[in-house]
Amino acid sequence: MGRVDDKVVIITGAGEGLGRVMAQLFTREGAQVVLAARRPEPLEETRALVQAEGRDALVVPTDVTDEAAVEHMVATTVREFGRVDVMLNNASQPGIDLHVWEQTLENWNRCIAAVVTGPMLCTREVLKQSMLEQRSGSIVNFSSTASINGHPRKSHYAVAKSGLRLLTKTTAWEVGPYGIRCNCVVPGGIATDLLFNYWDRIAEERGVTANVIREESTKGAALRKVAEPEETAQAALFLASDESSAITGQSIVVDSGVHMYG
Repeated sequence: MGRVDDKVVIITGAGEGLGRVMAQLFTREGAQVVLAARRPEPLEETRALVQAEGRDALVVPTDVTDEAAVEHMVATTVREFGRVDVMLNNASQPGIDLHVWEQTLENWNRCIAAVVTGPMLCTREVLKQSMLEQRSGSIVNFSSTASINGHPRKSHYAVAKSGLRLLTKTTAWEVGPYGIRCNCVVPGGIATDLLFNYWDRIAEERGVTANVIREESTKGAALRKVAEPEETAQAALFLASDESSAITGQSIVVDSGVHMYG
């Protein structure tokens, strides 16, 4: 028996990285997954991996910053499966690294649109089209530890990810009386190509090797490592499942022990 047996799960940003890993994990745990991202080709690659787990996936190419596209994505899911049980707001946009005095409005607005507005639209639509009526559901947002103390040259990203954590809390207050939960996974670095490419870029700027950047990035972690995508996906699975039925409005940090609260 899976931890999310027969739950209908929408995953944005499902074409690569953490989204792809979650699609495979949730499928193994019994979910019917709906894969959303802007480009159809990576989504089909993820779908093939899901099929290898013995189940099919519904592919709905979607730009989460496009209101009509989000409405269509949720409507297609409800039409196909009758409901939405879990919304994983994983799609993101790192933007271009710029100091505040270099920041452009285009870079700022693009990041805010993808990181905050997109999850708001997805949340709004799953609530309106399914969860409020069924009086159940779990919404999981994905922030970043950059939202805690900020990060140089990432004002756009840090502010957007911080806003997503507040959206999580506000949503949790509003939907709690309907039996719906909303939580947030707050990863540090995740061992994906996105992080490795960032390390390579910073290493080139500083004239050092990528291993130097890796060591600097992990020495402040209690576990002395960067979390694997599967480890982050497991946190999302817990928050999506009924195992966390009394947990809402929380931001769960997954960063190998860099930030500790409590």
